[in-house]
Amino acid sequence: MLILMADKMTPAAFEKHSGRETARKWKNNVWVIVNGEKVPLAKTVLLKYYNQTSKNGNGSHRSQNGRVCHRDEFVRCNKCNKDRRFRLRTKEECQIHHDALADANWKCADMPYDKITCDDDEERASRRVYRGCTRSPTCKGCTSCVCFGCEICRFSDCSCQTCTDFTRNAKV
Repeated sequence: MLILMADKMTPAAFEKHSGRETARKWKNNVWVIVNGEKVPLAKTVLLKYYNQTSKNGNGSHRSQNGRVCHRDEFVRCNKCNKDRRFRLRTKEECQIHHDALADANWKCADMPYDKITCDDDEERASRRVYRGCTRSPTCKGCTSCVCFGCEICRFSDCSCQTCTDFTRNAKV
C-alpha cells in the first residue's frame, strides 16, 4: 500500500487529508496485522525502505533548504579508542563512512579528508552532542535525520547486507 500511495500522496499528507491533524505521527496511526495482531506500522520492519520509495514523491530526508539531511556519525579508532566524526552530506562522505564502518582495523590516520592522528584530541563531549539534525542539536535520531537507506548512503557495488537489502528492495 505504501508504494502505491507514494506515487500520488505521502502518508502524512493522506492522514492530514483524512481529517487527522497528527500528520507527524502517521506511522503510529496506520495499523498492520502481524500474526493476527494489530500493530502500529512504526513497530514493524515495513518502513525500513519507505524513505527510498517516498523520496520520488516528496523529497524525503531533505531539510528546509532542499539539501539531503543525514546526521553526523562517529567511528571509533581501533588504535587509540577515540571517536571520530564523519559528516554525511555527500555521496563521497557517505562512502568514506561506510568503508570505515566495514573496516574492523580502522585508524584515525585512515581518515582521508581530515588529516588527523591518534595524538589529536577527541572532540569535546559538548561539541559531540551536535549531530547535524535540522530539528535539534541534541537529537538522538528522528525521521528527519536518520536514514535507513537512500541513493546517497547505500551502494549497489557493496556486498554488505544492508546495501544488498536496500538495492534489492529499492527496485521493487
